[in-house]
Amino acid sequence: MSLLEVCVDDVAGLQAAVEGGADRIELCSCLDLGGLTPSAGLMAEAARLALPVIALIRPRSGDFVYTAAEERVMRRDIELAAEAGLAGVAIGALGADGGLDLPMLERLARHAGHLALTLHRAFDLVPEPGVALEAAIALGFQRVLSSGGAPTAPAGAAQLATLVRQSRGRVQILAGSGIRADNVGALMAATGVTELHASCRIADDDVAAELLAFGFASAPSRRSSAAAVRALKEAIQARSAHLQISRCD
Repeated sequence: MSLLEVCVDDVAGLQAAVEGGADRIELCSCLDLGGLTPSAGLMAEAARLALPVIALIRPRSGDFVYTAAEERVMRRDIELAAEAGLAGVAIGALGADGGLDLPMLERLARHAGHLALTLHRAFDLVPEPGVALEAAIALGFQRVLSSGGAPTAPAGAAQLATLVRQSRGRVQILAGSGIRADNVGALMAATGVTELHASCRIADDDVAAELLAFGFASAPSRRSSAAAVRALKEAIQARSAHLQISRCD
């Protein structure tokens, strides 16, 4: 069964994801920076939804090599996600050698307790994806979010296919970045992924000039779109139905 996870960074995005038919939400702030940890208030609002919500735990933009102080921040943010009643957290950390920071990830995973665990796209920067995948499985991650080591999932399709084969159902490979309704079918066919992650944002041309002038908004601006979510969900369902028919034949 295929599944669509939509990443959002505000209340309007939550509403668009629900209206469009998302199966799961990744909750963030600052999607223009690749996503940062959402506020406690946004976590509490997201917890009111019937959909499972995963909070991204990323304390700052930039690299994924974290200090002890930043780890303490992430631990507290994980606690806030649990207190809000969210379904899980997406975490990641790299060592100075570029590989996964396994000691830190083990501590964070243990701190998450019952929460579902996603290894976020820090994974895409590791030098040996196959080694990192086995480490993630050993640490108890339920899924690994990846674009196949490339800027977008379509560009990283070959590596995503390799990861899906290697995983052998032990962990879910969640393909993300650059996924749209017009390319998701080909991506699913080429890789075998069944879980897809996308922001489903469109250009927002309605930002008031006054807000831009005062620096309260930025241009170009993008917003989550229920129509884009719906179109992507329908494309995923169509591809899944095609696969089901092919198996029956």
